[in-house]
Amino acid sequence: MLERLRRRFRFAELGTDFRRETLGGLTTFVTMAYIVVVNPAILVAAGIPASASAVATILVAGCGTILMGLVANRPIGVAPYMGGNAFLAFGVAALGIGWRLRIGAVFLSGIFFLFITLLGVRAWLANSISQSMKRAFAVGIGLFLCFIGFNETGIVKSPVVGAAVGSLFPGVQAATIDAAARVPAGAVPVPVGIGAVTRGPTLVAVLGVLFTGALMVRRVRGALLLGILGTAAAGVAFGYAAAPEGIVAWPRFSGPGGLGEIARQLAFSETRPDGGVASLFSLSMLPVLLTLFLMDFLDTVGTLVGVGAAGNLLDEKGNLPEIHKPMLVDAMACIGAGLLGTTTSGAYVESAAGIREGARSGFAAVVTGALFLCCLFFTPLAASLSSLGFAYGPALIVVGAVMIPAVKGIDFDDMTELLPAFLTIVLMVFTYNTANGLTAGLAVYPLFKVAAGRRREVNSGMWLLSALCLAYFVVGIVH
Repeated sequence: MLERLRRRFRFAELGTDFRRETLGGLTTFVTMAYIVVVNPAILVAAGIPASASAVATILVAGCGTILMGLVANRPIGVAPYMGGNAFLAFGVAALGIGWRLRIGAVFLSGIFFLFITLLGVRAWLANSISQSMKRAFAVGIGLFLCFIGFNETGIVKSPVVGAAVGSLFPGVQAATIDAAARVPAGAVPVPVGIGAVTRGPTLVAVLGVLFTGALMVRRVRGALLLGILGTAAAGVAFGYAAAPEGIVAWPRFSGPGGLGEIARQLAFSETRPDGGVASLFSLSMLPVLLTLFLMDFLDTVGTLVGVGAAGNLLDEKGNLPEIHKPMLVDAMACIGAGLLGTTTSGAYVESAAGIREGARSGFAAVVTGALFLCCLFFTPLAASLSSLGFAYGPALIVVGAVMIPAVKGIDFDDMTELLPAFLTIVLMVFTYNTANGLTAGLAVYPLFKVAAGRRREVNSGMWLLSALCLAYFVVGIVH
């Protein structure tokens, strides 16, 4: 049995083993398990019931990730996208359409992804992107993960007047400071600043970063996972992690709060309160479909290339071999998400954490997916663990650091390559949305080439991507 699995997932060819894959799969799960809680919480704003949404999220993440392992043999997790959920919940609110129509848009985008993937168009577009831009994707994603980690841990936060600064030890009176007192009177507050690093959970997270980094320096196997567990244990010891309300709960597939409330409830048209009809096939819905398409397409490309670079999985041209396979899984996951009643799904950047632990094959993805499916019966425990930002945040920060070396693949001596790469990286981070950075960089890439009199260096795929990305900013719904 074990030997069949080794051959099935090509362990010898990929230079890996069961221990590395299992550890990598577990690490990826821990770093992305927060989606079980966060995705339903965001989609509530769209009118989707939280309890049903949680079941849908787990099923999409579990089945999609296992499919990634079996079909594409890649150690990449699949789940509903952060950003995609916010777009459906808030980005289209001004259009006044119901959640069923929004989920119908997700389903249609998945069908379109499947169609162009089978035609080879998605792989062709992905492989038409320049080496510098692909490396910029990896760097931008790394910094984005790092920024997420800083925010989740509280190391970086927007300044808040009168913020409470907790003590490391429970029971010791917390101090209260006036953030405004640290800047001259009348000064404009900066949008991002240092967090309350002396506050208990944040200080534990800082120690977690140092502990995880020390393990990485010493090349300890399983450093990221040990860092997560060690930091979580420290938080529990100091009383910063509340005990879960329960451990085991039977998943609801029917009845009140069950999956049946949202599964197969998608719609392609609906009657408005004023008596008019809103249809996904009308021009007024084009911005919604265009935005969903570009966000999912570019997030997938950026993630596949970024995590591929982190694990040295790219070929000499900077392409991910057989990229059409993970793209096929991405399309199928998106279709499944629409049928189950949740948002667009695809490859997750947090997979880089598992890859840094040595995961190289799809067996790691199978492990991650199986753990997600186990969450169906352990939703109270999963909710508790995935809410410990001070525990998993340090791992994201460290992963961001180890993805930075991809910057060496950017041609700094060629401004037509450097400027689009720079815009891609900074806008990913500063807008807190990878799609914004990806679209901005790809949109201007051909323009700089033309300005330099080097139009022949732009292939047809890049022209098409540039046009689509410009359309995203002109007629799409940017958020």
